[in-house]
Amino acid sequence: MTETRTLSLAEIEELSFNALVAAGTSEENARPLAVATAATEADGVASHGLAYIPIYCEHVQCGKVDGQAKPALETPRPGLIRVDAKTGFAHSAIDLGFEALIPAAQEQGIAALAIANSYNCGVLGYHTYRLAQAGLVGLGFTNAPASIAPSGGSKPVVGTNPFSIAAPGTDGQPALLIDQSASTIAKSEVMKHAREGKAIPVGWALDADGNPTTDPDVGLKGSMAPSGGYKGVGVALLTEVMAAALTGSTLGLNASPFSGTAGGPPKTGQFFIAIDPVASSAGLFSNAMATLVESIRSQDGAHLPGDGRRKSRLSSSKAGVAVNSATLSKIEAILGSG
Repeated sequence: MTETRTLSLAEIEELSFNALVAAGTSEENARPLAVATAATEADGVASHGLAYIPIYCEHVQCGKVDGQAKPALETPRPGLIRVDAKTGFAHSAIDLGFEALIPAAQEQGIAALAIANSYNCGVLGYHTYRLAQAGLVGLGFTNAPASIAPSGGSKPVVGTNPFSIAAPGTDGQPALLIDQSASTIAKSEVMKHAREGKAIPVGWALDADGNPTTDPDVGLKGSMAPSGGYKGVGVALLTEVMAAALTGSTLGLNASPFSGTAGGPPKTGQFFIAIDPVASSAGLFSNAMATLVESIRSQDGAHLPGDGRRKSRLSSSKAGVAVNSATLSKIEAILGSG
């Protein structure tokens, strides 16, 4: 049985912040990432939470991420904002972009944000969630280093490439939040199994010849299985267009891995669209969403995408989060050497 320690969300945030700063990250860049890490743990997505802090720190120290980067914002067209992350963390670049995106969408009805030369943005739904909290429908796309092969092929050309949509609700929580990768499972889950020496279920990954495997190490050297076969490949390509081509960032085909120290900055990208649903629907959006949500919740056993995260989020704010002790030891070692 995995040994754990229970931490409050505030403790998770401060632990993350202090480790990132100790590794050479500026306080301005460390804080947004620490806040997101705590929120990710609260949502029950441990694979993207504290487990990533040692990786982030390693990447700052080896130069894969510039912990001191200062993202630069420009507005090339009305309604279109662009932020160059300068090979720094995505979170501070997204924060800077959202400061302009949210008021622009509220004023104009719709606005878009392109993030270039960025890095792993963690849980994409964390960012669209914030747009929904501002009363906007938020769509997000982020590309990743290639790990999915095309239909009929065996060489990866696109990443797991998540997309997300969050629709505002009436209680401060999204009425609906979809956050899914183009692969059957996020690559970080396979990496987590590899670290823990656990087999993966059939259907998560493929070996170098395109055959199913239960060995996470073999899968990491092969490719991720696309969700729904060729349809998953289509989703990955859609996201590649939105997050890489449209932002002027590096294609997943040429991006360095989000794990390990080889290859330098990945320079991947993110793209967000924020829409004022009241303006676009002539005020009918809320009723339509309420009807849609109720049509699902009224069915026994049915649930909405994001329900699990919502339940975990509300519980974690009171009870804290059980964190893997081995992960905490790694982080504490960083603090001890900082």
